[in-house]
Amino acid sequence: MTLLEFARGPAINAALVIFVFGVIWRLFWLLFLPRAADHSVAKLGAGAAVSSAAGGFVRHMWPPREYAARTRFSLIVGYVLHFGLAIIVFGFAQHILFIRDIFGIGWPGLPTGVITVVSVITLAALIAALVRRMTNPVLKMISTFADYWAWFVVTLPVVTGLMAVSHLLLRYEDMLGVHILSVALMLATFPFSKLMHAFLVFVTRSQTSFFYSRRGSHV
Repeated sequence: MTLLEFARGPAINAALVIFVFGVIWRLFWLLFLPRAADHSVAKLGAGAAVSSAAGGFVRHMWPPREYAARTRFSLIVGYVLHFGLAIIVFGFAQHILFIRDIFGIGWPGLPTGVITVVSVITLAALIAALVRRMTNPVLKMISTFADYWAWFVVTLPVVTGLMAVSHLLLRYEDMLGVHILSVALMLATFPFSKLMHAFLVFVTRSQTSFFYSRRGSHV
């Protein structure tokens, strides 16, 4: 069995199983944790649960005006790398074929040149985020191994994907195998790392928004 065959077979299949069941397990225990009943009376003018949660989620997609200047760098870098990763995953033709093999659905892909440019920009944003974490005194103090590990397992597929497309370091088949293994590592790590925020952010922000709206605050 070659490296590519192992990566495309047992490795990625095992990672997908861990990813799916890990995400379901995390969400199940979060949503069904025992919690005290809220006996408070909703404030006058409090919105419905769904509208309050959705409205608060949208409002918190950018910082309040008072903090805009201090958070501009983090906001721009964060949006660049998140949208960049989304474009890479869902816009690259080979990735779409992989998704089609699993779910049976697909869509037209973007040109390889566009994906390459987006990948380079995304990698630059990831590096910028790491440099800021390592140089900002507060971020450096509160950062743990989990933060750097999450950065590593997200950055590795971007780097190996660029290397595979550019035919760098190894034969294309071997570099593609390394790229798929890096994706498998990210998928297997995802449910048990800070990457899980990709799912949990919808739950936590919506819950917080509803909580404040019920008490008459719309921050």
